[in-house]
Amino acid sequence: MKRLAPLLATAGLIASTVPLLTAAQASAAPAPAYLNQKPSWHRCSPDQPASYECATLKVPLDYRRPQGSTIDLAISRVKSENPAKRHGVMLLNPGGPGGGGLDLPLAMGEMMSKDVRDQYDLIGFDPRGVGASSPISCGLTDTEQNFDRPYRPETYSSDVTWARTVADKCREKAGAVLPHITTRNTARDMDTIRAVLGERKLSYLGYSYGTYLGAVYSQMFPDRTDRFVLDSGVDPQRIWRGMIQVWATEAEPAFARWTGWAAERSAEYGLGDTPKAVSDTFWGLVERADREPIDFEGQKVDGDLIRSARGVFFYPAQATPLIAALKAAAEGAPRPAGPSTADLKRLLTGGRAAAEPASDNGTAVFWAVVCGDTGSWPRYTEQYERDAAKDKVKYPLYGDFASNIKPCAFWDRPVEAATPMKKQANVLTVQNEWDSQTPLTSGEGMHRALKGSRMVLVAGGEGHGVYLTDPTSCADAQVSAYLTTGRLPAEDVTCQSPAAAAGQRESAAPSKQLPIPAGPGRF
Repeated sequence: MKRLAPLLATAGLIASTVPLLTAAQASAAPAPAYLNQKPSWHRCSPDQPASYECATLKVPLDYRRPQGSTIDLAISRVKSENPAKRHGVMLLNPGGPGGGGLDLPLAMGEMMSKDVRDQYDLIGFDPRGVGASSPISCGLTDTEQNFDRPYRPETYSSDVTWARTVADKCREKAGAVLPHITTRNTARDMDTIRAVLGERKLSYLGYSYGTYLGAVYSQMFPDRTDRFVLDSGVDPQRIWRGMIQVWATEAEPAFARWTGWAAERSAEYGLGDTPKAVSDTFWGLVERADREPIDFEGQKVDGDLIRSARGVFFYPAQATPLIAALKAAAEGAPRPAGPSTADLKRLLTGGRAAAEPASDNGTAVFWAVVCGDTGSWPRYTEQYERDAAKDKVKYPLYGDFASNIKPCAFWDRPVEAATPMKKQANVLTVQNEWDSQTPLTSGEGMHRALKGSRMVLVAGGEGHGVYLTDPTSCADAQVSAYLTTGRLPAEDVTCQSPAAAAGQRESAAPSKQLPIPAGPGRF
């Protein structure tokens, strides 16, 4: 039976990746060459531990044509140091789309409890098209990479030109590869990794976009889905325009929560002693900056830039000194004591101001996946204009940014339909209540979509990413218990964040421990 298991697993992979074959034909077909390769493990870098190993696999560009063109798939591992307790392999993904994961086995292995760490070989990988895995590029400038574009009638034609230009440049630069940089193909790559490592099943820890990737794998390969933790969930019913628009709808309750927090501390920050007064102060700043940009720490800040910082309002203790400093700058008053100049600029720009001129690899993969996963994007520019104008009124903080036109309006039609979520998926979903990138309603949508899943919700929890991102998180024990035993909680679990449990409504700065994409335009 032990010898038969790998053959059965191989037959299943063929059936899932080559839909032109019947099940009977697939079971009799020889294994494709890519499944017979053996990773050539080597030390990743002389300045990294010898236990951190890397290898490169060859996988089909198009799994419908397994004998055709191949691309590189860079993988890494740190093996369990306790073979007697080893359960299997755990694949890791940080989100994105476009985030690399080669370094995750090192970063996350150091933070996992020993009970969890002993059970797994931790496997990292750069998803197809990313980093060391045959990276793609669209040749985009820094300006073209920024899609935080507010809607204004007088500039809408230039927004359309930008969206069309991005799509055209991507098609010209990476047109042969682009249609195959999708979540479904990355899930197939994950199963190839499982197969070449000789494992019957795959365990998995994915954050943000990685939750959707894990959910798709669970539907495509349910019999090979082992212990899956999906942290900070993407709602499969919202991919992908709806997931961008949820940034606008859920920024509004976060903003309302912030006005209450700031009002309670009016003596310290001077933004108003009621939520309405704080809101009036904020919108007064936006209007003033629209008329004449505020000189803030050497940067000209207009109202659109202030509104684009919608994610900071999920962290009231961070948003309040930022707005107080902006108010002081607008009034020509000394900046109040508090966070450093660099910290305030980072909060305002989401880190963009401090970033070096970047390769467009992550952006190219983002659009390839977001546009190529689903054919639900509107094809008429007029619909984007109507939606953006409407949502600017309905969700004034970020609605027009979210609904404005995107390159997907001009993208080629996807080669496959989106993955239906119909199969049982006994996985664990984890969610903070106040998450700016995958808000609570999105995480709840993923939980509903995956039949058999359980959710651990951190009430009052702030931040994007839960497990291992905060050493005090009440969710870590639940996740560790599942990863060590394979047993889901009997029912959904809600626990209180330490700050909420203590009656506090503030947090430390957003955690930067894990390499989870944290920019305002990523999942």
